[in-house]
Amino acid sequence: MEIAVIADLHGNYEAFKACVSYLANRSIEAILFLGDYVGEFGFPQQTMALLKQLDESYTCHWIKGNKEDYWLKQQASSEALWKEYDSTTGSLYYTYHQLTPDDLAFFASLPITRDVHFPGYPPITLCHGSPLKVNQPLLINDEDTQRILASCPGDLIVCGHTHIQQVITGNNRRAINPGSIGVPLYSQQKTQFMILHGEEGQWREEFISLNYAMELEIERLSQSGLSLYAPYWTKTTIQILRHGNDSHARVLSLAMAYCEQERGECIWPFIPEIYWERAYRELYEKK
Repeated sequence: MEIAVIADLHGNYEAFKACVSYLANRSIEAILFLGDYVGEFGFPQQTMALLKQLDESYTCHWIKGNKEDYWLKQQASSEALWKEYDSTTGSLYYTYHQLTPDDLAFFASLPITRDVHFPGYPPITLCHGSPLKVNQPLLINDEDTQRILASCPGDLIVCGHTHIQQVITGNNRRAINPGSIGVPLYSQQKTQFMILHGEEGQWREEFISLNYAMELEIERLSQSGLSLYAPYWTKTTIQILRHGNDSHARVLSLAMAYCEQERGECIWPFIPEIYWERAYRELYEKK
């Protein structure tokens, strides 16, 4: 038995296509999707269409990530939570306004965690961050992570959110992160996911890393207008794709620190572009 595990697509269509093409040549019986389906990349409806195709071709099990919570929060709000042409929230604004009512209804139907059972094998707990909170990362050498592992009724959790392929062990249990399809970290410019092999009543992980048309996906960022909607956020996305050893959070934190130094306080999402530019140049253009 082979089960694919996919997390953190973030709308990277070219990476997702490479993953789907690879899976077509494997004996995949089901796919576990761990959330964060769109965001960061252009033309999200192409990713949504491919997700729907997979749902028709495979047995798929879905949960939502923190990105899905963002879209649903905006849907429920009477106010615009984000603005265009803004590095802090421009990609959120762009993606949300590309989603359809059916997309939002699908996201609203998803739980933050679920247990999946395959006959003859131990149950698998699906979550994006942790089983307790959608944006709580499971981390190596972390006390909270160890407590969560100890309290999990099963012995296997599959999780996303950190964008790093890894296995965390504790209390005779494992939490396995398949890495990110869309914005993988420390991946040598490859898209990443995982296949679980059912063998003699147990699950064995196989981490997959694939080359894909990364430069074409970067070109699509410009074609979609995202480089205008979220200038320095998108520049950071490109840096992560090409080098893979940094994160949006690092640039955001530095931009907020510069803002606080000059203004006395900085409250997300009110971060002027001047501080995004300064943070980006400090991190990437002085190397």
